[in-house]
Amino acid sequence: MSPLSPAELVRYSRHLTLPEVGPGGQQRLKAARVLIVGAGGLGSPAALYLAAAGVGTIGLVDFDAVDPSNLQRQVLHGTGAIGRSKLESARERLGDLNPEVRVEAFPERLSSSNARRLVGSFDLTLDGSDNFPTRYLVSDASVLERKVYVYGSVFRFEGQVSVFGAAGGPCYRCLFAEPPPPDLIPNCADAGVLGVLPGVIGTLQAVEAIKLILGIGDPLVGRLLLYDALRASVREVRLHRDPACAVCGDQPSVRQLVDYEVFCGVSPVGAPAATEIEIAPRSLDALRSGPAGAVVLVDVREPWEFDLARIEGSRLIPFGELSDRLGELDSRATIVTVCHRGARSIVAQQVLAGAGYRAKSLAGGIDRWSVEVDPGVPRY
Repeated sequence: MSPLSPAELVRYSRHLTLPEVGPGGQQRLKAARVLIVGAGGLGSPAALYLAAAGVGTIGLVDFDAVDPSNLQRQVLHGTGAIGRSKLESARERLGDLNPEVRVEAFPERLSSSNARRLVGSFDLTLDGSDNFPTRYLVSDASVLERKVYVYGSVFRFEGQVSVFGAAGGPCYRCLFAEPPPPDLIPNCADAGVLGVLPGVIGTLQAVEAIKLILGIGDPLVGRLLLYDALRASVREVRLHRDPACAVCGDQPSVRQLVDYEVFCGVSPVGAPAATEIEIAPRSLDALRSGPAGAVVLVDVREPWEFDLARIEGSRLIPFGELSDRLGELDSRATIVTVCHRGARSIVAQQVLAGAGYRAKSLAGGIDRWSVEVDPGVPRY
């Protein structure tokens, strides 16, 4: 481990006075390599605090650009970064916070083809993803590469933190052996998330990562911490390694990474292609110029969303009411389901198709409609 420079002795003076850290611990932080998957809501506070703490190398995996809707919670980025790569924005911010830290940027989607290489080249991984396929991918890659990873997730007003893949401890599949059906778990864009919540959970992830690097305290191995922001309550659930786990069990059946989108049902084998069940905004705009009543737009969002922004002539039937109101729809018409960004509307399309209706989902939802067809429709 390289010695601390005079400037580093000043920068980390509050750490050096802690017996649990001291100069030796700070040198361990300086030598550490932490991979962060996602420079978004969870990755933002985690990256900031790991850089401030002096973690020598921070790897960031992200392929997205900064969007105005990110700024409510993704504190790595500012208004001036809108439209820029999140990695460029993050590198600039972290470099300003601590020039002593090296940032390795990976502008790519984490996948079965690159996960083991990336996870294996760092000491530990901090998962800041927001979807099940990536969580299973990070967990499996960490177990296969014998690495620990710090898990975090947020939903509306609640968050979770744990440490998976440690020797003798459980992995993510020990907690969730199989993913839930994709239509039962809305994403943050559809369900919402309190902006400060990822800050709380991401910071807790950073704490766990620092403890693991220093070898101090009691990391959340075999414990799932549950935080409820509305009740200001924290509780724990004990977790145990499952001897029958397909990845970390006594006789594992998963010895290489799989297609996690198929595993999680996001792209099920044999499912119709997106082009068969979706319609692009411009195509829908052209179709609407045909005979009156030939195309019916059914908006499956919530009433407050419909009041905020709608496509002219669309009809509101919230998704939760759709199955009970099928009789209100004309079975002779082509029905196009509409939601915010296209997730709920695909599930609604499947409900209608299963009931015998000719139905398609508006690709990208009303958000893409606003961008490509009618800028007068507000975006949110």
